[in-house]
Amino acid sequence: MTHTTRVTPRSRTYLMCSPEYFAVEYAINPWMNPDEPVDVDRAIDQWRRLRDVFTGLGHTVHTIAPVPGLPDMVFAANGATVIDGKVLGARFRYPERQPEAAAYLRWLREHGYGRDGALVRESVAVNEGEGDIAFAGRAILVGHGFRTAEAVTPDLADLFGLPVISLQLVDPRFYHLDTALTVLTDDVAAYYPAAFDDASRATLAGYFTELIEAKDEDAEVLGLNAVSDGRHVVLPEQATGLTAQLADAGFSPIGVDLSELLKAGGGPKCCTLELR
Repeated sequence: MTHTTRVTPRSRTYLMCSPEYFAVEYAINPWMNPDEPVDVDRAIDQWRRLRDVFTGLGHTVHTIAPVPGLPDMVFAANGATVIDGKVLGARFRYPERQPEAAAYLRWLREHGYGRDGALVRESVAVNEGEGDIAFAGRAILVGHGFRTAEAVTPDLADLFGLPVISLQLVDPRFYHLDTALTVLTDDVAAYYPAAFDDASRATLAGYFTELIEAKDEDAEVLGLNAVSDGRHVVLPEQATGLTAQLADAGFSPIGVDLSELLKAGGGPKCCTLELR
């Protein structure tokens, strides 16, 4: 049965960054191996396909210019959190990525954020943007344990005026929340239960009216690093089981190949910052 909440997708606005300087020069998560070659041209082609899928669905895509020396800047989701025109900037845990925060805040300010009284705030606590912070309609979900500090919770609540739900990540392969959970609608999410502690699994079960549980083989290709507009779900094409589960649940999954970016632990959501 197709649920009415999944019939009409909502138009979205995204910010993306081309992987022109993409490389795996260091290892700050278990997916990264500097000894494994990266094909930058292929990465760019795959990224363009993702961008074209979004625009083909009627969404607006803005791009930020990549900066030499910042090979992970392609992962735009980490650059900030934007809700109702308000912005909380990122504060990266690892020095290699820290300059990205200023680049994304500069772009946002140059494109109107912070005008007309809207708030743009630099974060005091370590947080890696939408990598660990997910807007779920009535609340904000925050994953912590590896990259984002739980101490960001009061900043989020104060700035955005929404309840904040903390979730403990326990598997280093799923180092960001967006590798282990994707919000499909305000009431439905897909997730990988083994990435969370018992209390967090119970919290998610109490918040969402429906949870789709990804299998090991789909989580292990970052199948949950997906982008939903309420009906269409763009996810790694390698996650075939999850694709079938989403279709059975009334969604319209669209597979894309981001295998080059997966070498740095990235997927469709990592490349996509939503501008709300």
